[in-house]
Amino acid sequence: MTDAADAIPNRGYHAHIYYDPQKTRPIAERLCAVIGEKFTVEFGGFRDGPTGPHPVANAQVIFKPEQFGPVVEWLMLHRDGLDVLVHPLTNDSVDDHSIYALWLGSPVPLKLETLRRSYRAELLPSA
Repeated sequence: MTDAADAIPNRGYHAHIYYDPQKTRPIAERLCAVIGEKFTVEFGGFRDGPTGPHPVANAQVIFKPEQFGPVVEWLMLHRDGLDVLVHPLTNDSVDDHSIYALWLGSPVPLKLETLRRSYRAELLPSA
């Protein structure tokens, strides 16, 4: 049997930190600021409305496979009640947001039909 990690390439991860622009954006901003201080990550920005498959506002954090443990562990313990989607960056964006997804908090129903299977280069971790 082939090990799944060997069969499916993973270039990194996205963490989508969901927030309410009127009520909880300051919490999301603080979380992202601390993540940026503690870890070498990239930010995809704050989106105050629906974007792509995400039906609510979210901040995107991009990180490499070797950072999964520290970043996700920190988010588990410090997400301050915000819901967070963590997904890998394989060759299939739809599967990444669905069957490979990890949720911290309550899952948000995603609009998977808006996704294309492959990622744009700016959504992947820098080399």
